[in-house]
Amino acid sequence: MSQVTVTIDQKSYRMACDPGQEEHLVDLAGRLDRYVTHLKSSFGEIGDLRLTVMAGIMIMDELTELQKRVKGLETELEGVRKTRDEALSKADRIDDTLTERLTALADKIETITTKIA
Repeated sequence: MSQVTVTIDQKSYRMACDPGQEEHLVDLAGRLDRYVTHLKSSFGEIGDLRLTVMAGIMIMDELTELQKRVKGLETELEGVRKTRDEALSKADRIDDTLTERLTALADKIETITTKIA
């Protein structure tokens, strides 16, 4: 288990994490610190716990909006896949029809060629 020290609202916290995750944890803490700093500049000193709760709520709000966007994109992607599959199926049917017609035409040409020769 690795350990890193992160700073949030000018306070240091020693945190444990999996090896290789140190930079990620520091980045996450930095992002949380930006939320807390923003709230502190907007509302002043309202207490660490309240700042943390407000930052958590803001983060959850953003997460919820992102989840909605992902869901919408997944739905759109499913529609695109369905359209693609239908187009590929139609193209396969057209290819089969074209192959049949070309084969029939080749047979007629061969029959005509045999009669002429």
